[in-house]
This record gives sequence, C-alpha cells and structure tokens, in this order.
Amino acid sequence: MPHITLSIPKELFEEMKKYPEVKWSEVARKAIRRYLMELKDEIDGEDLLKELPQEIRRGIEELQWEEFSEEVVKLRGFRPGGS
Repeated sequence: MPHITLSIPKELFEEMKKYPEVKWSEVARKAIRRYLMELKDEIDGEDLLKELPQEIRRGIEELQWEEFSEEVVKLRGFRPGGS
C-alpha cells in the first residue's frame, strides 16, 4: 500500500495524542475516501445535467445553488432512454 505524509497543526497533533487507541491512519483513509466520493457525486451531477433536455437545463440554471443541489439529488435516477 502506498504511503503519504501530511502536515497538521501542532495543536491538532496534541489533541490526537490524547487518544492513542485511535488508528489515525484509518481515520485519514476514511476521510480521503469520503471526500473522493463527494467529488465523484459532484462530477456525476454535472454529467447528469449535461444529459438533461435543454428546457430542463434552462430551468435549473435559474434556480439558486441550493435548489440546484436538491434537484440533482432528485434526478439521480434519470438516465436518457431508460429508468
């Protein structure tokens, strides 16, 4: 397995030392994995938007960002020519 090195503030390190039972590399691994999944979801949302008919895209462009995010979640199941 590849290794990475990261820098953290001293105060954070001092807090981490209070919990020696925690496998901090596993915490970091999970956080990185979760962040990558969030990035992938954002990309999938952009891809989904490109697949929508023009009139729907125009309507979405008029929405505020929060409303747009909610619409992406609702439309996740949409696939052209299918379910």
